Amino acid sequence: MTALTAKVAEPAPLPPPARAPKRRGIELTLLVGAVLISVLGHVYVGLAAGAPAPGPGAPAPAPRPVAPYAAGLGVAALLAHLAVRLRAAHADPLLLPIAVLLNGLGLVLIQRLDLATPGESGAGDQLRWSALGVTLFVLVVGLLRDHRVLQRYAYLAVTAALALMLVPVFFPAVNGAHIWIRFAGLSFQPGEFAKILLAVFFAAYLAANRTALALTGRRLFWKLRLLPGRVLGPILAIWLLSVGLLVLERDLGTSLLFFGLFVIMLFTATGRIGWIAIGLLLAALGAYAVGTFEPHVNSRVDDWLNPFASIERGEGPGQLAQSLFAFGAGGLLGAGLGHGQSFLIGFAAKSDFVLATAGEELGLVGLTAILLLYGLLVSRGFRAGLALRDPFGRLLATGLASIIALQVFVIAGGVTGLIPLTGMAMPFLAQGGSSVVTNWIIVALLVRLSDSARRPRPEREGVE
Repeated sequence: MTALTAKVAEPAPLPPPARAPKRRGIELTLLVGAVLISVLGHVYVGLAAGAPAPGPGAPAPAPRPVAPYAAGLGVAALLAHLAVRLRAAHADPLLLPIAVLLNGLGLVLIQRLDLATPGESGAGDQLRWSALGVTLFVLVVGLLRDHRVLQRYAYLAVTAALALMLVPVFFPAVNGAHIWIRFAGLSFQPGEFAKILLAVFFAAYLAANRTALALTGRRLFWKLRLLPGRVLGPILAIWLLSVGLLVLERDLGTSLLFFGLFVIMLFTATGRIGWIAIGLLLAALGAYAVGTFEPHVNSRVDDWLNPFASIERGEGPGQLAQSLFAFGAGGLLGAGLGHGQSFLIGFAAKSDFVLATAGEELGLVGLTAILLLYGLLVSRGFRAGLALRDPFGRLLATGLASIIALQVFVIAGGVTGLIPLTGMAMPFLAQGGSSVVTNWIIVALLVRLSDSARRPRPEREGVE
């Protein structure tokens, strides 16, 4: 009887834990679809090149062969997928396919604009920069095993970021802004890399001081507290750096990006909406002062307020006016790849205004799809941040996703006339080597962060 009772009292063995799905097969399927869409777009552009040339009397340049383009994009996507499969098996399956699709669509749009501007080969250069970006993606995913390692190098990161931002001041201005370094025929935009380093520093600083930021200080009104100087100092320093960068380099976009990034991460760390109000007030004061007294920024504000002023003066449409005409001509479904006139925007058609080409030739439907891709990429970054258990990783994921969100808002708002132009590059879509390389690094970090967020906890695997 005793033996029988003991046998009944024994606890039943626990069932084996369910393993979290890795979904690498879904990622591979989506990657194949992304590459096919890009290749079909390239084929369509080649077919459209057989139409009469847009220039008066100029023959249309022959399109590039599709096979090398398809092979290059396919190999790059496959290598990136293998890196994720081997080193970040639990990563979000949507991040990499979205990046590949946006990068591929950008190459299609740049190739289309190349055909309208004989003698230029922006698509070839962009493909090479994209290959470098994918290579760095593979290295980051393969070598960075734990994102928390970056927290140790927070002050080294901010020092390097400040150096990268200050160096262009000593080089000649390009299109009115000191944001480029040109040497031996190569151009480099260090501010693109500085934003990642600043995101690392902000995440580390806020993770270490989030309690002081949320609880200490004298209460002023509502939920707003006046912080002690040792805590408030870095906030004011970042604001002054933002305004100083704008004055020295005449770069409105980067200044707003850096300051907006810090305010968003500060709100994430403290949960106090008062910091959003203070950030918007300081940004508005700085933008008003510089927009009033800085001629380069003031001219952009004037163009924004009256984009058709040059037409009224008999000087022809400016870039913003041409961009608005392109969006208007696109309608609902667009004119079709290769059948628009957005090349009339000029030298910035492949960089600042590449979204106007998408709006004219893909229409409202295509432009909405592109913006939804960006929205999905940002939301998956935020989702990884919500799932992470360490404050540094949560803030870093939020910061990296916010960088993409702020860039898309500032650029899309500028080319559609919602806000003044800033001269930034649309992530993955626009021509720009520094931009595309930086964005691939951001996606690599988001992949690493999402892998840490989705990886099963030891207790879920039966380890106590």
